[in-house]
Amino acid sequence: MAVLATIGAIDTGAITLKRWGLLGPLSCPGGAEGCDKVLNSAWGSLFGQPLSLFGWLAYGAVLLLALLPLVLRGDSRAALAQRSWWALLLLSTGMAVFSLLLMGLMVLKIQAFCFFCVLSATLSLSLLVISLVGGEWEDRGQLVFRAVIVALLVGMVGLGWAASVDRPAAVRGAGVPPVVVATSRPEAVGLAEHLSRTGAVMYTAYWCPHCHEQKELFGKEASAKLDLVECAADGQNSQKSLCDTKAIEGFPSWEINGKLDSGVKSLAELARLSGYAGPVP
Repeated sequence: MAVLATIGAIDTGAITLKRWGLLGPLSCPGGAEGCDKVLNSAWGSLFGQPLSLFGWLAYGAVLLLALLPLVLRGDSRAALAQRSWWALLLLSTGMAVFSLLLMGLMVLKIQAFCFFCVLSATLSLSLLVISLVGGEWEDRGQLVFRAVIVALLVGMVGLGWAASVDRPAAVRGAGVPPVVVATSRPEAVGLAEHLSRTGAVMYTAYWCPHCHEQKELFGKEASAKLDLVECAADGQNSQKSLCDTKAIEGFPSWEINGKLDSGVKSLAELARLSGYAGPVP
């Protein structure tokens, strides 16, 4: 179990570091676009943090529970080992159920393939199987009862979370980005007009939360003046062929003075890159 948990921690840790901007693009088997679409979707974050961060914490807990009994000696080792098996069973049950929920969202709602997500789900299911087979369970009835309770609890909470996240998307329609709600300051409007006037382009995807974050920095009035290019194939007014030609790999990506630069930029940074001499918020 320790080996599988280590692989899972590396998998989710790499995704988290990428989402935080601390790691470069990941080589995703099956296509980077699918991984980006899944990981940056509305279901890719929880409490403002990448969902992969919570996966990393879960794998870390499994690793700790698997290794802790090995470092102890005597009677305390045997007692802790039994408790660890129960903790591993309940934790891996919750992880497996939630992973299956995420796989359903990936296939039915997001409709994209993410190798790293499938790998994590496979590891979670494998940990559950090992905990069921490897533990010395004396009371099978208690085993089934506790596992079912955890599975139902995680399943209900997970379905509620997934439905609440999906509600805004259902209201605005498929392929349409979230509405910008922040009010623009005059300085932001001036910068947006300058960017549009000088040919700066922002490449976006409707499902990308970082693209929405960038628009919110400008505000509703200023973001409406930006030259936006929708790169998602199923997005409204999609220009995917242009994005492919430009080799856009991450969102948002800015093209300013003929140079591409990805990631959310502060308004001051955009002013510097574009040579804007006016006031900046």
